[in-house]
Amino acid sequence: MKVLVVGGGGREHTLVWKLAQSERVTKIYCAPGNAGTAQLATNLNLQASDIDGLATLAEHEEIDLTIVGPEVPLVSGIVDRFEAKGLKIFGPDMAAARLEGSKSFTKDILFKYNIPTAASQEFGDYETASQYLSGQAFPQVIKADGLAAGKGVYVCEDLAAGEAALNEIFTEKRFGSAGAKIIIEDFLEGEEASVLVISDSKTYVTLASAQDHKAAYEGDTGPNTGGMGAYSPAPVITEEMSKIIDQRVWKPLFEGLRAEGIRYKGVLYAGLMIKDNEPYVLEFNVRFGDPETQVILPRLESDLLEVLLAVCEERLAEVELKWSPTPAVCVVLAAAGYPGDYEKGAVISGLDQISDAKVTVLHAGTKAEAGRILTNGGRVLGVCARGTDLKDSIERAYAAIELINYPGKQFRRDIAHRALKRLT
Repeated sequence: MKVLVVGGGGREHTLVWKLAQSERVTKIYCAPGNAGTAQLATNLNLQASDIDGLATLAEHEEIDLTIVGPEVPLVSGIVDRFEAKGLKIFGPDMAAARLEGSKSFTKDILFKYNIPTAASQEFGDYETASQYLSGQAFPQVIKADGLAAGKGVYVCEDLAAGEAALNEIFTEKRFGSAGAKIIIEDFLEGEEASVLVISDSKTYVTLASAQDHKAAYEGDTGPNTGGMGAYSPAPVITEEMSKIIDQRVWKPLFEGLRAEGIRYKGVLYAGLMIKDNEPYVLEFNVRFGDPETQVILPRLESDLLEVLLAVCEERLAEVELKWSPTPAVCVVLAAAGYPGDYEKGAVISGLDQISDAKVTVLHAGTKAEAGRILTNGGRVLGVCARGTDLKDSIERAYAAIELINYPGKQFRRDIAHRALKRLT
């Protein structure tokens, strides 16, 4: 089968890497891809947002299955466009993708179907939002309603921080139309975890749990990023907690979506806060998480292609997902300045020095040029390891990191610290 993976980051390299292990896959294309996907697939000079170009390519090359990585084309309706042409594609349609495309839409669904989440209010202007904030107890969380590349969330410790966030969103228009509306919600304390399910609109199956690290610096400090590392499984998601999440989140959500006339086909990611044995929904993503994918898919022993096809063909109930008990850890190497302004074009060295068979380096923001691999994004590489246990996995990942070099390399040195604390 010919497969097309849409996107060019670490999640997409992981998808390509996993799909390449399927005996049924004969050729993989990646649009636009990166230096890592180029080693396993044919990179295409097409951006993930070029829906017409991707659909034309899929028709011309007779692609058997397209898998969409990033959220922008999903929210923009790539699935609707492909299906109208009779092309098989994995991902939710435009109506279902609103779960990520609009936080106010998601909040309405959560409240309507009694799914635990933080109390919140919606605002469309600076003055009203500021007046509301002045009467609240802090911390408060301010979120741009639309897509903001993972950077539209502010955790505000005091009113001054809240006013600064409102100024960035409404006055400076940092997020453009994505910030035309905002959500202000109560801050929830607890332990975060990521839980993903795949759904074929009739049934759903939970994937292995994971926990990522959003904050830029050690100790979960500094600005939020797209994710500085992850590990799977997350000890906070016990068997008991999985059952609670199923009953309190997934079951009412999918029943509610069906009642709204929304057929959800694809993967759905829930960012959860676990507090007092209760899961609260922080956000939904309508695609594989990044960097959660880098630790979940390596633990999947089933053929990924067969799983994705079963979703597209609405026969997920026929497929059994098998998981390795071995934990996985991914540490993200970022460019200097990330998540703010960062430079591109630094030469990466040392990748060929990594000989540990239990370590896989997954490319995110890279490009190949004149026989060299250069940095080409904020998050550059994901160094992933699967050792005999969590501690061994962590040690292997950080040992490999010492071999990789480029100017301005930055990374967190405490990935999986919560899990280690629980285990010890």
